[in-house]
Amino acid sequence: MKKGNIFLLTLVTIFVAGGLLFWYLKPMNAMPQALESMKSNHSVKVTYENWITFTPRDATPTVGFIFYPGAKVDPRSYAPEMSEIASHGFLTVIVPMPLNLAIFGVDKAGEVIKDYPYIKKWVIGGHSLGGVMAVSYAKSNKNKINGIVLWASYPDDSDDLSNSSIPTLVIYATNDGLATPQKIEDAKHLLPQNTEYVRILGGDHAQFGWYGDQDGDNPATITRSDQQKIIVNATLNFLIKRAYGITTIITLP
Repeated sequence: MKKGNIFLLTLVTIFVAGGLLFWYLKPMNAMPQALESMKSNHSVKVTYENWITFTPRDATPTVGFIFYPGAKVDPRSYAPEMSEIASHGFLTVIVPMPLNLAIFGVDKAGEVIKDYPYIKKWVIGGHSLGGVMAVSYAKSNKNKINGIVLWASYPDDSDDLSNSSIPTLVIYATNDGLATPQKIEDAKHLLPQNTEYVRILGGDHAQFGWYGDQDGDNPATITRSDQQKIIVNATLNFLIKRAYGITTIITLP
């Protein structure tokens, strides 16, 4: 083959490979409702530098919630939930990931913790792959983490926490086509015995955030807003229990 043809073939190969990589890694866009929640309001201050941080205005938080986004999801897609949780007195931090994949940023939580030394207790969580990596961080940093919250997620086989006493919450949905109820059930042996489970009847995978539909998912039979209320209620009550050692029931209107 002539050198010119080899050069042209190489360029085409690079172009095609680059295009495929861009398509694969392109994040699912945040919906308008999520972008609106990226604005500060009367109860929550929003900042976006290294992290997307939601700080309550009327309280000095002592408990923080670090959140790892799902794979290829715009991290802003979780802003409505994080803003609502922050409005109840908690610092919430969404961690943008390299290439939008939490597998490349497992230890980012450590950097967040260093950035907010006034926080006394940290809970880590995530959606889908983000939750998998949150568990991985917690397993290696048990002295830094006071709780785990998994949204449509379960641990990798290599991250067995069954002998740990770290408080854990798993929120899952019956119509989830990715983190299916069966997968949640099959992974129970990897989590602490005192793990709490919240089942969302009719919920799906994509409605854990605000980024539209997702390939491989099943249609939800409840609205995104209704599913989000259940998610936020369960997460808030878990955080309150971790923060104050009390069991309460918050139900958003």
